[in-house]
Amino acid sequence: MNFKPIKTKFDAALAKVKVWLEPENLEQLRPKLGYQTAILAGFALAAAILLGVADLATRGVIQLRLEEDLKAKLEEVIPPEMHDNDLLFDTVTLPSADANLGAAETIVYLAKKQGDVNAVCFKFVAPDGYAGAISLVMGIDKNGEILGVRVISHTETPGLGDKIEISKSKWILSFNGKSLDNVSFEQWAVKKDNGIFDQFSGATITPRKVVIAIRRGLEFYKANQATLIATGEKS
Repeated sequence: MNFKPIKTKFDAALAKVKVWLEPENLEQLRPKLGYQTAILAGFALAAAILLGVADLATRGVIQLRLEEDLKAKLEEVIPPEMHDNDLLFDTVTLPSADANLGAAETIVYLAKKQGDVNAVCFKFVAPDGYAGAISLVMGIDKNGEILGVRVISHTETPGLGDKIEISKSKWILSFNGKSLDNVSFEQWAVKKDNGIFDQFSGATITPRKVVIAIRRGLEFYKANQATLIATGEKS
């Protein structure tokens, strides 16, 4: 490819810029609107470049922190003795639009021991909490019993609905060991609705929606149980 014409044009443009930047020319251009616009555009371009460089410099660090936070949550709901693999990188993505988990697809993290699936965990959402969506993560053993549930994020009322957090109360631990086999469909509700799970004084909606969401999560696992267990058998 002949770069000579391109170099000629570049040199000509550079020469014009040098002339434009000469002090006497800048004095004539300074009062003009075009000059002021160019200065603003130059500052905007410089700011954009700096932001881009900062983004590139911090993107890897931010991603690492996000992965560390997620891994910590997964380890809260999957006991370490149940797996010898890295949960973050041993996953299956399943369609979940009909499961009402808050996403069209759900990433399921597989807990394997010597290649066999012992448990799974995945994130899901209670979309209709009192103050908005409640994001959760749940660990389930291969037989369908809950190993643990944790709240990832929510906007529920402090002092009332925030009791779903493990740091605020032990309520979330009441799901440990529960399954669709040892708790009937009707029992998957708060006591006010004739279920077996406690509600909070002055805040019934939040625990009600969390209970329903957890039941949906168990139903999602049961619908995909054979597929997920077979994933380990194929490895």
